[in-house]
Amino acid sequence: METAPPFALLLDVDGPIASPVTRTVKAEIIALLNRLGGAGIPIIFNTGRSDAFIREQVMEPMVAAGMPQELMVHAVCEKGATWFSFTAGGAGVVHVDHDLAVPAAFADDVRRLVAAEYSDHMFFDETKKAMVSVEQRVDVPNAEYRAEQERFDSDVLALMARHDLGATRLDHHVPDSDDAVDYRVDPTIISTDIESVRLGKDLGAARACERLRRDGIVPEAWYTVGDSRTDYAMADWLHHNGHTVTHIDVRPADGVPEKPYEIQTAAFLGLGDDVIHDDAGLAFLGSWESSLDLTR
Repeated sequence: METAPPFALLLDVDGPIASPVTRTVKAEIIALLNRLGGAGIPIIFNTGRSDAFIREQVMEPMVAAGMPQELMVHAVCEKGATWFSFTAGGAGVVHVDHDLAVPAAFADDVRRLVAAEYSDHMFFDETKKAMVSVEQRVDVPNAEYRAEQERFDSDVLALMARHDLGATRLDHHVPDSDDAVDYRVDPTIISTDIESVRLGKDLGAARACERLRRDGIVPEAWYTVGDSRTDYAMADWLHHNGHTVTHIDVRPADGVPEKPYEIQTAAFLGLGDDVIHDDAGLAFLGSWESSLDLTR
């Protein structure tokens, strides 16, 4: 039997849920996720983060805060390369699409590059199973990291050329010897992800719908939430595939594009331009709880 909740949540993690400064999740957000999920609202995380990060920073706090026994949350990680589900009893099997993984020899060279030249500003994320990610250290100011990130990304592109891996970074394209570009160097405000060009928030949205269809859940509408222009891809995919979707941009400073679906920022809730990232995420989660009248 199909169920049709009034909406489902497809959530980027860094920014809307986890603070990009502390990399942790506010207790108030954890509590709202539990209450919304307990009220039958499907929750799916769609993130570049690893399954380990979701377990440690989201699942374990939700369980510790009294996650409802009947609630199952889905997590699509590494931009669609891995995925798993969790309940109050813990995490299920982590699925990995090995066809989308970066070659191990290249990953090893990136690890050595970071250790030799960049460890004062960033670290190699050992928890990724398909992508290669290098992240800002929490004790380093973001401005310093961003300056070093430019140099690191340039070194990574040169390293990819030595491995004959065709790559793109923003508008810069470096094909391999077969004139192919199979990988992407994707800089964010706190990291650089090196990944298959087939990965993205659109793939995450497709996997999210697969998870819900498997459970017989067909939401009447979707809210997608992100903090970067690349996060719009999940709303793009949902709209293109006939779903009603509203996208929430919690860091609109990059510019809000023209889209054929509704876009909301913190201003929609009457909040100022300074309310961004997980502060905005918290506000929207609270507004959705109020719309369900769960607090009476």
